Amino acid sequence: MNLYQRLLTETQAEKEYLLSSPIINRCFKGEIELHDYVEFLSQAYHHVKHTVPLLMLVGAKLPENKEWLREAVAEYIEEELGHQEWILNDIAVSGSDKEAVRNSKPSYATELMVSYAYDAIQRINPLCFFGMVHVLEGTSIAMADNAASAIGQALSLPDKAFSYLKSHGALDIEHVEFFERLMSKITDKDEQDIIVESAKKFYLLYSNIFRTLDCQTSIPAFPRRDHEKVA
Repeated sequence: MNLYQRLLTETQAEKEYLLSSPIINRCFKGEIELHDYVEFLSQAYHHVKHTVPLLMLVGAKLPENKEWLREAVAEYIEEELGHQEWILNDIAVSGSDKEAVRNSKPSYATELMVSYAYDAIQRINPLCFFGMVHVLEGTSIAMADNAASAIGQALSLPDKAFSYLKSHGALDIEHVEFFERLMSKITDKDEQDIIVESAKKFYLLYSNIFRTLDCQTSIPAFPRRDHEKVA
């Protein structure tokens, strides 16, 4: 079984956890509201704006024997430039203040995912980033076009309010095919394990972003230690 097939097979439970997020279920039932969509775009902005910097970091950290992968990273960078601006434009078309979003802070869940991405690249292995690629681009293919249609119908928004979702549905099909070819070249079991484990973690981190978008869901507080509990 090659690495890409391992990713599909061994992260199935984590993927199902993501797809069972309440806001995703509400979206496809037509129960989405405008503030839900704008908040989704706002958090997407806060992680998408890090895609190019993360790719640059990966390229710098890859060893010389992965020069072929560094060249692929350079191609990814060209493809990803400016995508955060697409998101801000969708926010503006949806009737919200894109500059307020640009200057806002990410949610706790979004901050954790982005922080872990930087940390994993530097502390564990730059290959960890490809677990994140598998999660984000695979999810786009699975949901983006259908989500755009469902949201547009529910909220009566124009097509130009969905440039990010619709472009990524089609664009990420090409990206995933490219990604699959790259992953087929990684045959070392230890390196494969790093990427599979990373994908599992990023599925959970990305799921938490969706789960905290729903007004009825929040990240639980850290449990108090016994000596901290209030009598």
